[in-house]
Amino acid sequence: QVQLVESGGGLVQPGGSLRLSCAASGSIFSIYAMGWYRQAPGKQRELVGLFTASRTTSYADSVKGRFTVSRDDDQNTVYLEMNSLKPEDTAVYFCYAEGKKGFSTMNYWGQGTQVTVSS
Repeated sequence: QVQLVESGGGLVQPGGSLRLSCAASGSIFSIYAMGWYRQAPGKQRELVGLFTASRTTSYADSVKGRFTVSRDDDQNTVYLEMNSLKPEDTAVYFCYAEGKKGFSTMNYWGQGTQVTVSS
């Protein structure tokens, strides 16, 4: 089992920056991809950015050039650096990890952290 704990959310003005962190614990040796999703009120959860097993990154079009996902394997932590924030970035942000358990693919989620972009 894998546990994910996020931190770093909060209120920020438009154009500002925030950095989210997600620390993984438990069976971390099974993890091969980590990243972030978000869910705004009344909307479906969507991918924000993913750090893949091949150590490449992929992003939603809406955040390309503004958000950066990075991973520190020594600290078992994934980060989301968010710049030039817009009101439409307001959402609950969830840390995500994908790993293997036997022949099964496991998906793990953090509890979520609120990001509010407002003046």
